[in-house]
Amino acid sequence: MPMTKELLKGNEAIAEAAIRAGVEAYFGYPITPQTELLEYMARRMPELNRVFLQAESEVAAINMVYGAACTGVRVMSSSSSPGVSLMMEGISYIVGSEVPAVLVDVMRGGPGLGNIAPSQADYFQIVKGGGHGDYRLIVLAPATVQEAIDLTYRAFDLAEKYRTVVVVLLDGNIGQLMEPAELPPMRTFNGNGHRAPWALTGAKGRPHNVITSIYLVPEVEEQFNRKLQAKYRTIAENEVRFVEYETRDAEYVVVAFGTSGRVAQTAVKHARAEGLKVGLLRPVSLWPFSEKRLAELAETARGFLVVEMNAGQMVEDVRLAVSGKGRGGVTPPVQFYGRMGGVVPFPDEVFEEIQKMATNEVTA
Repeated sequence: MPMTKELLKGNEAIAEAAIRAGVEAYFGYPITPQTELLEYMARRMPELNRVFLQAESEVAAINMVYGAACTGVRVMSSSSSPGVSLMMEGISYIVGSEVPAVLVDVMRGGPGLGNIAPSQADYFQIVKGGGHGDYRLIVLAPATVQEAIDLTYRAFDLAEKYRTVVVVLLDGNIGQLMEPAELPPMRTFNGNGHRAPWALTGAKGRPHNVITSIYLVPEVEEQFNRKLQAKYRTIAENEVRFVEYETRDAEYVVVAFGTSGRVAQTAVKHARAEGLKVGLLRPVSLWPFSEKRLAELAETARGFLVVEMNAGQMVEDVRLAVSGKGRGGVTPPVQFYGRMGGVVPFPDEVFEEIQKMATNEVTA
């Protein structure tokens, strides 16, 4: 039977999607603008005889996630920008132990305590791996409530497939947004039947499992790091996700994610109506990044405009992706437009930047 759409709020839709994906334990701490996700879990998880615990801090929450992940259960946490900063050591430990977990980061304005308005300033912190050591996180950035549902549902599978942390990264606007969306079916797991062979579930007649992130001998640590890097290459080859709009003949390409991507698409529609050949590439996986597709677009594009709700973070990855990839090996110009501190750009602002880019390029 076809699923019916419901009017759903982003934070609550993500929580329900995680529940339907089979999350068995949630540990978190309230912080705006993600608190509704925690509140939803506080009600729904006990109803389903699953574990919900409000920890005493974000540090405690992520370490509880770590412990539960070692037993092979589907586990998650959620927080917002400064709360995620506190979790970074624990995230590095989880990745260094190769156990799966899901984290939702609903970004807010900063730096410091900042405000509770939507922002995209966590890009560096999440995409570049804000904790210590050489590691990567799979980072998924929805632009709609439906995408938030679908990506959360998929995040648990990816976490288990690659034994790593998957982050669903959205700004506060997506978390508060209400849109019609479809929820996925409920998955059920019976006892420990789905537990991975590496999990700490008691020996039960088999050799003991050991999960650790400490390798005191440098050469052994290096060998483990090489293993992680090989895994990351596999992820980069298979898990790139992006959405394109009007790029088939685009002379100018706007690159934006999340809410900025929604705003940019409206601006691109306006530009097309004005006769400008403009397209949009909206990265959905911020890591692995859509660098290969951007390099292909650079072969014909006359310029790129990166739009973000920050001071310019993803723009660095765009510049790297298109460097030397233009006509005759010349790097096409990459311009940036951003709003900071929780300010959301309007489509008219982005359209003006598109006009400037096209006019300056033609003049030059």
